[in-house]
Amino acid sequence: MRKPMIVGNWKMNKTRADALALATGLKHRLADLTGIDLVVAPALTALTSVAEVLADSTISLAAQNCYPADSGAYTGEISPLQLKDVGCRYCLVGHSERRRLFAETDAFINAKMKTLLAAGMLPILCIGETLEERESGRMFAILKRQTIDALENIDPQHGLDIVIAYEPVWAIGTGKTATSAQAEEVHQFIRDILCTLYGRTVSQQIRILYGGSVKPDNIDELMAQPNVDGALVGGASLKVEDFSRIALFK
Repeated sequence: MRKPMIVGNWKMNKTRADALALATGLKHRLADLTGIDLVVAPALTALTSVAEVLADSTISLAAQNCYPADSGAYTGEISPLQLKDVGCRYCLVGHSERRRLFAETDAFINAKMKTLLAAGMLPILCIGETLEERESGRMFAILKRQTIDALENIDPQHGLDIVIAYEPVWAIGTGKTATSAQAEEVHQFIRDILCTLYGRTVSQQIRILYGGSVKPDNIDELMAQPNVDGALVGGASLKVEDFSRIALFK
């Protein structure tokens, strides 16, 4: 059975003081929670401070982005090794906002995946279709391309080091959520792709999260689906009460 995972993506929100308060609140509320992997992804400026707060807790730290090189002349960027050095275990890769706003390609995302794995970090690969792609019947082709291209030439031995997050672009920050049936359909499709790439045994162990307006009032139904192994949470991860309720899904 796959261990559930809930990830909070704080995006470009919270000052360092605000991030510390949020991390402290989550630590107090969720300190005794077992049987689940909890992860938060603060803004870069707060990573070190939040890492110190969460050091003796079960909540892990993730980065929101990285550059696919260990070091070099890449002004303004940060490497997986540097992120690991400040306490990050995970890193988001391929979020739709990075694809759309910063023109990140599948090849660039694949390079990030490889560099993270080589550094001993665990990538959380985000994939998802736009509303136009869904309505035009291209959804499955888009998701297949994003998945296969991001995982190109990644050895099966790293299969279990990867988490997939399905985030339909039309549901991110819009208040719209894929129905539980829609989420399950796509998650099963993704798992079938993983089976082709890595075999049935590995594919059945890789966690696939759902993201896109995840809230306390829809988490229970989503988590009841056989192939929904957790959630990548945006806005609701910025409030202690909301994120705690999501982590305590029924």
